[in-house]
Amino acid sequence: MDGQHERRGGPPRWWRHGPPWWNHGDGEEHGPRWPWRSTVLITAFVLIGSNFAAHAQEGERAALDPFARVLLFVTGAALLWRQRYPVAVVFGTAATSLLYLGAGYAYGPVFLAVAVACFSAVVAGHRRAAWTAMGTLWAGHALVAHWLYRWLPPSGDSAASWGQEMVIATWVVAIVALSELARVRREQWARERAERAQAARRRADEERLRIARELHDVLAHSISVINVQAGVGLALIDSDPEQARTALTTIKAKSKEALGEVRQVLDTLRTPGDAPRAPAPGLGRLPELVTEAASAGLTVEVEGEAPRLPPGTDLAAFRIVQEALTNVVRHSGSRHARVHLGRDGGTLRLRIDDDGPATGADAGGSGNGLAGMRERAAALGGTIEAGPRPDGGFRVLANLPLTVRHAKEEDR
Repeated sequence: MDGQHERRGGPPRWWRHGPPWWNHGDGEEHGPRWPWRSTVLITAFVLIGSNFAAHAQEGERAALDPFARVLLFVTGAALLWRQRYPVAVVFGTAATSLLYLGAGYAYGPVFLAVAVACFSAVVAGHRRAAWTAMGTLWAGHALVAHWLYRWLPPSGDSAASWGQEMVIATWVVAIVALSELARVRREQWARERAERAQAARRRADEERLRIARELHDVLAHSISVINVQAGVGLALIDSDPEQARTALTTIKAKSKEALGEVRQVLDTLRTPGDAPRAPAPGLGRLPELVTEAASAGLTVEVEGEAPRLPPGTDLAAFRIVQEALTNVVRHSGSRHARVHLGRDGGTLRLRIDDDGPATGADAGGSGNGLAGMRERAAALGGTIEAGPRPDGGFRVLANLPLTVRHAKEEDR
């Protein structure tokens, strides 16, 4: 787009615009806004204020004539383009102001237009152009006031004092410094907005991952149990209808439970500010998990007792055990598993073992299950180790910190 604009004969983009945030969100095709109100106010102030200044300096400086008023009007009106062509405007206002002063007209608020143009150029990123224009204005005024005044109106004018030049130089430096300060602040605000947007995107990504992990854990476990029970029901529907009926009852109960947990997860998406309607699962539901595994043909022995856990750690521990047992049901030929709970200082140690062998894939699974367990542990500052045991079978070993600090981080 920029190249097409330059080929059509228009000015290059670096001349017309500053950084993207300078456009105030109007869109590339429309460009920055037209500052009508401020331009009208400044132009009126320059015209009226210069008229008062001319009366106050009557006899010392030349009276305002139509040419002077045209110069003042052009200097103020040029500010209308200060956001679209900041470089051209800052040089243009400096040139017309220098011409105004060289013609011997009264000192007055004409410098305000130059200051506004300098401010706009610096904030738009054209610092060198603004410095050059202001330096040129000061140098031109010094040349007129100390050398060319002999041949310029008003007649009988004397050289200006160097003290006056120092005052003007001080004002020039102050204007440039204020403009630089505004530029730095705007860039800082732009960075802060970008950082806040990035943090919001990161939080949204983390929330999506958390929900995806939760849904995977709920569905993988429930569907695995349903799959096993469906196989049992199909195998026994003719030979043992009572056992097949029990399998179907288990499928119905498990599917209802899975739907409830999925609905609970989805409710947090619809009303993120509301508290969950049901408590999050934890190791207190481990006996229920053992019963469900037994209905899928897996005998689970639980060794040890879990200490009192923060909610985030309790949920993560439950999901890790649930996923590990689900993988045993799906991927291992073993019908026996052991869950060991222990505490080592400030760390909860979970160990889930099965005797194997793997059926078609490793007993630990190879999809999102292990990745989800590692993500849950990492979110709390813990670790997961999973792999085949030397004597056969598969082992999942989780170390989860017990500190409340990590639980708060998980909740965030």
